[in-house]
Amino acid sequence: MDEGKMDENEWRYHGEGNKSLVVAHAQRCVVLRFLKFPPSRKKTSEEVFQHLQNIVDFSKNVMKEFLGENSAHCGEVVQLPLEFVKQLCLKIQSERPESRCDKDLDTLSGYALCLPNLARLQTYRFAEHRPILCVEIKPKCGFIPLCGGVTHELKHRVCRYCMHQHLKVATGKWKQISKYCPLDLYSGNKQRMHFALKSLLQEAQNNLKIFKNGELIYGCADARSPAADWTELAHHLKPFFFPSNGLAGGPHCTRAVIRELVRVITRVLLSGSDKGRAGALRRGPAPRGPRVCEASPFGRSLRRQGKNSPECSGLPKGCLLYKTLQVQMLDLLDIEGLYPLYRRVERYLEEFPEERKTLQIDGPYDEAFYQKLLDLSTEDDGTVAFALTKVQQYRVAMTAKDCSIMIALSPCLQDTRCRVLTDAWRPEKLHIPHEVLIHQPSQPFQACGTAHSLSSFLLAAALPGRCSLCPVPSSAFF
Repeated sequence: MDEGKMDENEWRYHGEGNKSLVVAHAQRCVVLRFLKFPPSRKKTSEEVFQHLQNIVDFSKNVMKEFLGENSAHCGEVVQLPLEFVKQLCLKIQSERPESRCDKDLDTLSGYALCLPNLARLQTYRFAEHRPILCVEIKPKCGFIPLCGGVTHELKHRVCRYCMHQHLKVATGKWKQISKYCPLDLYSGNKQRMHFALKSLLQEAQNNLKIFKNGELIYGCADARSPAADWTELAHHLKPFFFPSNGLAGGPHCTRAVIRELVRVITRVLLSGSDKGRAGALRRGPAPRGPRVCEASPFGRSLRRQGKNSPECSGLPKGCLLYKTLQVQMLDLLDIEGLYPLYRRVERYLEEFPEERKTLQIDGPYDEAFYQKLLDLSTEDDGTVAFALTKVQQYRVAMTAKDCSIMIALSPCLQDTRCRVLTDAWRPEKLHIPHEVLIHQPSQPFQACGTAHSLSSFLLAAALPGRCSLCPVPSSAFF
């Protein structure tokens, strides 16, 4: 990228989360990720650079090790002309969702993170001249904890995502509770996975987006977004799955296209990817709790049929969902069990602040940091070292709980080799790379305290009749 010749008109708004905003280049397969801060909180250029460099190092030395060389993208920190950043900020402001405008794009440092645009295929440097469909899924946490530190029995029966749904609806973040439950997607059972994906398509919230040629065609930003339109989505998808079979339109065509999309995504999610080192975590002592969440409509349907649990399929060990789940399960103690350990480290740092760098609280995220994550013991010896290891494992687990899986679909060119999922033209032969997008290098150390408070709000919202009694912090929407 030539930082000296930057034109804001060549970039367009792509999306944003709680901590960063992304713009995509109109022609090149790259995006820029800028940090966001509250208006009252400014960081120096050096602090912004270090923050972004930590993201790169964390992706390279931690997440790539767990997920595989080709699954996690690191990017690079670039310095941009300040005038370009300011003009870009003005250009995209009107496109930002109102609910995200409580924080401003960093226009003072000039630093951003340059990454490949995973909404496009990465075969060439510039956008390819063939249709490209990209599905972004943010699956969230795929297990219910079974550790002794959990004191409220509801947390042994209902997953965090489903509890959070009650809180978000109660506070107006979303209009209705989604039928999606992460445990269904992570089950490896195709029937449950199909149900989970259809639920995401019905109520996407911020957990599913679909792009066509880099443009968002399906997904929503907040409760003010228009309702999902499957008919319009099927119109976009039909050329990928039924290009020449004579299906015209109407409900039958829509259902057939959506069904085919769900089937293809399921097969991709269950397929193998390049090897990471998540296998080092398989012998960990953190057993999962129930494999079905009581809040899942799929689980409730089973109970009405007199079945206690569905057929257990399990995830293939080589697939991205499996590896992502293994990293999530570095959360060995749940925030309830972790909080006393966090407070132990916090008190130590208050007494010896000069130790913060030595203990790698804020990085560097290097091989030494990664090796400490592999200590899966839960026997507390009372040391700061033990407590810190559990806190760092929790931070990495939270990163895996918030990552996105990107699946790109495109018709194969005649002279290319690719994986074929079905025969002939149903669906068309598709080239299907799938990768993980890391949104942040992990929650900052002090976020453990916020997470502990949020846990109480989630329980209050999920328990009938109590959600209206609790004030809700802004951190509830992280």
